[in-house]
Amino acid sequence: MQPKNRTGKICLLTVTASMLLLILAAIVLAENEGPVDREKARELYRKEQRGEALTDEEKAYLERAKELRRNRAGKGRPAPQAEKGKETTGLTPLTEMTEGFYKDQTGGLYGNGKNNPPDSHQKAATKELSQIQPLDAQGKPAVRLAGEPSKTGKIVLISLGMSNTTQEFSFFKKLADDDPNKSPDVVIIDCAQGGQAANDWAYPEKRARKDRPSPWEVMDERLKKANVTDAQVQVVWLKQAQKNPAGLGEFPEHAKSLQNDTAEILRKLKKKFVNLRIAYLSSRIYAGYATTALNPEPYAYESGFSVRWLIEEQIKGAPELNYDPTKGEVKSPLLLWGPYFWGDGIKPRKSDGLVWNREDFAGDGTHPSMSGRQKVAEMLLKFFKTDPNASMWFLKRPL
Repeated sequence: MQPKNRTGKICLLTVTASMLLLILAAIVLAENEGPVDREKARELYRKEQRGEALTDEEKAYLERAKELRRNRAGKGRPAPQAEKGKETTGLTPLTEMTEGFYKDQTGGLYGNGKNNPPDSHQKAATKELSQIQPLDAQGKPAVRLAGEPSKTGKIVLISLGMSNTTQEFSFFKKLADDDPNKSPDVVIIDCAQGGQAANDWAYPEKRARKDRPSPWEVMDERLKKANVTDAQVQVVWLKQAQKNPAGLGEFPEHAKSLQNDTAEILRKLKKKFVNLRIAYLSSRIYAGYATTALNPEPYAYESGFSVRWLIEEQIKGAPELNYDPTKGEVKSPLLLWGPYFWGDGIKPRKSDGLVWNREDFAGDGTHPSMSGRQKVAEMLLKFFKTDPNASMWFLKRPL
């Protein structure tokens, strides 16, 4: 009987080992979805940088390659332990901080607990918005019949930002282009680019990497491919961040750095796009799950103050952000808040119940997964359709 028992044990061990190998293989496949061909990924990356269109399958493949690379790079760069993998941080969204302070800063998107622009800025915004209309290639008002879309004129909405921005805005573009209520005059172009953070856009000549074109060159290629001109760009959605902000100093130093770089980007935008009227600004989504130092909490949260300070400076009349030709040289579009995306992880936001779950993020906890991108895209579409400062040009006009 002993040989039989030994044989049974050997068989059981063999089966167990085989099952273990199968489980491990399944885990690897689930995490990596198969191996990534470096040459294929590199060629798709070059194609993307040239501004050439990628199929949905190619985009998914390239994004998987980028995520794998980010995860590998992040293994040696852990986020601060105090903010690593947290489902909540205890911080209060700016939109809900109607009283009290955060490090000597009041709450509210526009400061002092207020989430709407002051009357003077709202009036100025209404004036700028009234000038948004379909423009021809030379930037002149396009001829159109009452109640009909323009045949030659366009209202171009672009995005500008880093990897999160392009991932979210490309999802938004699909939703918006399929929405029957969007004006046919509105042309949506994603100009945000992976790896191009605030400082890369603000000072492209100082970029560390010289093996890729300037983000402004890629922007030009994408506009050309979409058959639009600089003169037709009238609205931008800008969402930016700094790489590894911990190296830029404690708050408010790192937030001031982002503020200053974003201001420089806005000046470059206005110089390039003479008919750019409005810049809608947004700050980061939740980053409590971050596993690298790329942009964890509380930096993602604190980037909201960078946006607010910029708008406050413009409201105060800062010459370097002037949008009014009656007050001197125009150097910037008028600035308004776009949608505010930050919520404290799994704690529902009071205004809309927004939560950020771990599955809303990729492996690094910083970049959004497909569900995270969808959340941002849906919030962005809702904003453009319902916000009084956006719906007047974004939505189809009644016949």
